[in-house]
Amino acid sequence: MFKDITLGQYYPADSVLHKLDPRVKLFGTLIYIICLFSFKGPIGIAIILGFLAAVIILSKVPFKFMVKGLRGIVFLVIFAGLINLFMTNGDIIWEWKKLHITRQGLDNCILMTTRMVLLIVGSSVMTLTTTPNSLTDGLEKSMKPLNKIKIPVHDISMMMSIALRFIPILTEETEKIQKAQMARGAEFDGKNIIKKVKAMIPLLVPLFVSAFRRANDLALAMEARCYNGGEGRTKMHPLRYVKSDVVAYVILWIFLALVIAARILWVKVLA
Repeated sequence: MFKDITLGQYYPADSVLHKLDPRVKLFGTLIYIICLFSFKGPIGIAIILGFLAAVIILSKVPFKFMVKGLRGIVFLVIFAGLINLFMTNGDIIWEWKKLHITRQGLDNCILMTTRMVLLIVGSSVMTLTTTPNSLTDGLEKSMKPLNKIKIPVHDISMMMSIALRFIPILTEETEKIQKAQMARGAEFDGKNIIKKVKAMIPLLVPLFVSAFRRANDLALAMEARCYNGGEGRTKMHPLRYVKSDVVAYVILWIFLALVIAARILWVKVLA
């Protein structure tokens, strides 16, 4: 299960997306999320699916590797779908005792699960095609105007970068601890929920100890290198826009305009 987590991982490849400025990819992810939660109608979802498919093809990241991260959230997706399916009031199409399914609940269930799946896959494109260092530089550069109101932009960017970098490291550490505990007789595959929770204790305790140890080692390493925040720091590779970045921005604005147009058209059709 832990091997299926792709968030925070970087997949090296020679693609157009890998070469884009990280600020473009951050802006593109924001536009994608806005479109995902604002579209209406089959035309809107078709535009989003087409855009996502084109981005995945351009990234040269294997599709199987990209959707592998969905396995870890299957339970969450199913749970959210069932809540919307059975807890939404409206025109009842099926009923049994206190349980009922409405037409509105069915629509919400399909819509919610679709959005969650597309959100995970679409967001993972950014981390799979951007190194943590580039992501930090892009975040810091994008939020630079906030420095004027005394917000520590560099510190926030650094914390987010470290958090993303620690995800695959802690995932690998969890696997090692789990295998070590299984060799000592621990069972993690039982059907009893209470036993499953108790079995997680010998896994979580050493994981927390390892995480704090790694965090302490990282802090000592940063202090040894005289790290003192973003004030006066320079970049070895400053971010600069090139022609492909401008083209990407234009495509993103066209994508947003198409989704908005599809939403307006669908609202008029329903009216």
